[in-house]
Amino acid sequence: MVASRIPPLPALRAFLAACRAGSYTAAAEELAVTHGAVSRQIQVLEEWLGQKLFERTGQRMTPTPHAQAFAQEVGVAFERIEEAARRYGRGSASMLLRVSAPATFAMRWLIPRLPDFYRRHPGTLVQVQTATTQQLALAGSFDVAIRRGAVSHAHFSAMPFMDEWHVLAAAPALLERQPLRTPEDLAGHTLLDTETRPGLWQQWFNAAGHLHEPRLPRQRFDHFYVTYMALIDGLGIGVVPMPTLAHDVAAGRLVLPLPGIRTSTNRYVSLTPAGVPKTAVHRMFETWLAECGNLGNDEEAGTP
Repeated sequence: MVASRIPPLPALRAFLAACRAGSYTAAAEELAVTHGAVSRQIQVLEEWLGQKLFERTGQRMTPTPHAQAFAQEVGVAFERIEEAARRYGRGSASMLLRVSAPATFAMRWLIPRLPDFYRRHPGTLVQVQTATTQQLALAGSFDVAIRRGAVSHAHFSAMPFMDEWHVLAAAPALLERQPLRTPEDLAGHTLLDTETRPGLWQQWFNAAGHLHEPRLPRQRFDHFYVTYMALIDGLGIGVVPMPTLAHDVAAGRLVLPLPGIRTSTNRYVSLTPAGVPKTAVHRMFETWLAECGNLGNDEEAGTP
């Protein structure tokens, strides 16, 4: 037989408890075993690794720096195993839902609306994991992934819930100083651009009937949430996603000067890993998403 390449799980469990508790005695109390049982399991692990993991400090055995680093990685692995067991177990009753979402969408659309979800479903918890443009691959540990545009759904079931388009936006104070009533009025403004969203200005000018993008002063930022802060601070005019920023418009932080000129739409979808049974909170979240998204709802978009 080929020897196992994974250390014995009881030894790992005792090792993690000893590192977490800071002593064999405290680990034994946590695991409801004897001090000697913890000591024997850690000796098994040290023999398996060929590496001492604890050293005596006074009357206590304390983890070495090597052991602390090992414990950190093993602890993450145990958490992943626990999460997988919960996800693939029969009819998990957990009220926790882990949702992976693009950073701007999470910060400006999803998180401001979560209090409404909690009011409807007390006792639930939505753990939002944000992903930047460079991290949008469907990897990692989550129950639901929210993504925009064309996504390969081979290993996921998809539920579309919202269309998104882009319009011009600016801070109210900026437009009070320098009104923007027609596309030609952009000549007196600075255009704010984002590296991770290339071509948005050209798309907007196309929608406005301009085949070529005019040469105007620009400021470019690496991520849209930086562009967003520049907009709020009145540094220029931006092309922004709606209804993603609907709360900002409703709160008066942003104004849409030419709301009738829109880019083409992209669709947001909720993705669930194939074969994973949906818990009650998962189904409630999808129903709520569909109600909040309400594909193409102009009122939600903050338009007249």
